[in-house]
Amino acid sequence: MRRTTTPLALAAAALLLAGCGSSHSGEDDSGAGKVSPSPSAPATRGCAPLVLLKAADSGRTVCVAKGGEVRLTLDGTRSRPWKPVTADGSVLQGINAGFVIQPGQATAAYRAVAAGTGKLTSSRPLCAEPTAPGQVSCKGIQEWTVTVNVR
Repeated sequence: MRRTTTPLALAAAALLLAGCGSSHSGEDDSGAGKVSPSPSAPATRGCAPLVLLKAADSGRTVCVAKGGEVRLTLDGTRSRPWKPVTADGSVLQGINAGFVIQPGQATAAYRAVAAGTGKLTSSRPLCAEPTAPGQVSCKGIQEWTVTVNVR
């Protein structure tokens, strides 16, 4: 016996698959790297229990649930290293981020301990420092900053 699939069945399957794993809370799409809620860190009012950040996220505002985590990795090089990441305010508390694998890389991890807003910052040189006389260098700095709302 030969089985055939109707166009309607194919369309229904495509719509079902397109909806899997996607959701929109109606809030700012700034929860970079949102991960599904876990029992130990429930999502609160559209905020993610875990936010993962990278260099391309500079300038963003993200929301993390109180009790959740913010983890980040800034890929740098030996000649253009990232400075250690700093957190201002009292909403984020540093936790062990693990090991830095590459020279020039900055990694950090924070637990969201209080409701409010904080900033994460780092910077690195725009250009590598010259290694020999007569080479050109620039004194520019690449700033990295992310605003973190904790709810």
